Amino acid sequence: MGTPAETLKRTPLHARHAAAGAKLVPFAGWDMPVQYAGIREEHLAVRRDVGIFDVSHMGEIETRGPRALDFLQRILSNDVSKIAVGGAQYSVLCQEDGGVLDDLFTYRLDEDRYLTVTNASNHDKDLAWFRKQAEAFGDGVTVTDAAPHYAMLAIQGPQARTLVAKLTDEELPQRFRTQVQDVAGVKALVCGTGYTGEDGVELLVKPEDAETVWDAVVAKGAAPVGLAARDTLRLEVCFHLYGNDLMETRGPIEAGLGWCCKEDTGFIGSEAIARARAEGPTEKLVPFKLTGPGIARQDNEVEGGGIVTSGTLSPCLGVGIGMAYLPVGKAEPGTEIQIDVRGKLRSARVDRKPLYRPNEENDG
Repeated sequence: MGTPAETLKRTPLHARHAAAGAKLVPFAGWDMPVQYAGIREEHLAVRRDVGIFDVSHMGEIETRGPRALDFLQRILSNDVSKIAVGGAQYSVLCQEDGGVLDDLFTYRLDEDRYLTVTNASNHDKDLAWFRKQAEAFGDGVTVTDAAPHYAMLAIQGPQARTLVAKLTDEELPQRFRTQVQDVAGVKALVCGTGYTGEDGVELLVKPEDAETVWDAVVAKGAAPVGLAARDTLRLEVCFHLYGNDLMETRGPIEAGLGWCCKEDTGFIGSEAIARARAEGPTEKLVPFKLTGPGIARQDNEVEGGGIVTSGTLSPCLGVGIGMAYLPVGKAEPGTEIQIDVRGKLRSARVDRKPLYRPNEENDG
């Protein structure tokens, strides 16, 4: 059952969404805008120009102290020592058996201070895991729930940086870099990251400053974009969604995330992941396109073995697309598969990542 409407949390931008006529839906315990003008229109605005997303439902965990680096090296899959001050890094959080608890972005704000962004549906679980592991780790590290201190806005699209540059006197940080600077007269942590496959920035600001920044960005021409287009955008470029493509019962090797796992750091789950890497997975998460009509959805079964984790109609490609865990024998690009969509077999073909490739056949 979903969360009752009266208990749903609201972001600091809720009034803006309601005033703009957004369709609001429950998501991970939050009352969130799923769309404004329409999914396709919002999706194409990001691909062709610039859109703004309210992602304040995401969580933040601050880790600080003289042993903060050693602690994060213990719990995050990537090599945290490679993050310079002002840098950013993607990783997964794993349990002992290698199952994925969440996928995360971590920013190094200072020599001994880090900020990790969690998925909304996993924030409480992640925070409890961080605290449990910190207690076992010992002195020299402090873990704090920083989510109440931030609102988060994502400005994405080919014109995103040009737009945000008009609202600040400082040069914006490059991809996978971050810095504190004034945007629209508000102090913001500006991060060169995003979840759309387009260039852009994500801004972390105080909750009371969120409306000021939102209004300034929209006034410059950014289209408000909801969760539905955020999902179609990320799926076109094969970015993982926790709860669909990532889960505790599968590890990062079969999910195609071995690149962000550095087992020699000894992180929790590293031994299990090293074994999985050495033995080779029995299944792989792969993208696909339907070759005929229809749209595959999460949990649709693939004939002969396999299951769809994410599926949608691609606004840019004009066909049904998705990702599925398939036996390795079926996982090569070009392999033809049949997907059971509500009792009817739909033809599809395994493709390569990303599914949306600029300057190719993307005029759906």
